Amino acid sequence: MQITGNTIFIPGGTRGIGAALAVRLADRGNIVIVGGRRPESAPAHPRIHAVALDTSDAASIERASAEVIAAHPDVNVLIAMAGIMRAEDWTRRDGFLATAEEIVTMNVLGPIRLIAGFVEHLRTRADATIMTVSSGLAFAPLRVTPTYNASKAAMHMLSESLRLQLAGTSVRVQELVPPAVQTDLMPGHAENPTAMPLDAFADEVIALIEADPEAHEIQVERVGFLRYGEARGDYAQVVQALNASDPHANRAADRASLGEDPGEGLRATAGTRAGA
Repeated sequence: MQITGNTIFIPGGTRGIGAALAVRLADRGNIVIVGGRRPESAPAHPRIHAVALDTSDAASIERASAEVIAAHPDVNVLIAMAGIMRAEDWTRRDGFLATAEEIVTMNVLGPIRLIAGFVEHLRTRADATIMTVSSGLAFAPLRVTPTYNASKAAMHMLSESLRLQLAGTSVRVQELVPPAVQTDLMPGHAENPTAMPLDAFADEVIALIEADPEAHEIQVERVGFLRYGEARGDYAQVVQALNASDPHANRAADRASLGEDPGEGLRATAGTRAGA
């Protein structure tokens, strides 16, 4: 996508990574519409507008998509940001099934439904972009978040496939691949010293978009450790290092050693919707 001259819709843009990118894109002269369950919490900026949206609800997505297109017919960029992350225990049925279904609904069906709501409109624009959001965990798994990892791997392959189908149209497909970033996606994540500071991440993403508007994947330098472990031949070491350094994995292991549910303490507060 071009760094300026756009009308951009960011579901999940009222907090976290979405909000940080919304402000920076608005500062570049773009019109930005953010969506979330609490639109009043959208960043205060003269070029940022907000709509109510729950990306876990198909009807809400359909309503919000129609509202955005009607109010902002020049919209030419969709950045499907909203998602949740939950710790799970796949050794017990009641340790994962409900959360897995919720994660798939939000992280996989949410973007699919958003794309369905916008793709025909975007094809009418001379220069349009669909930006999906995967994760470094699509390429190296975190032990305590199996469904989240799988949902982001699905978004990576969906992005690759959509790019093939939309080749020859005016719609480019780009994939944002974040590493761990200091947000409230998981309990304690915002204070995690091994995660990338949010402002540094958002600044680097904007610089990367500006430097290469046609990039298939937008990767900050830090995510390369996870993204290319298999290609480098050190995948096993990457997975080991990732899980050894993760505070959520360590907390779950402590609970398991005491005979407690490894995911219980994390599930209680984890996985705030990025669109909230």
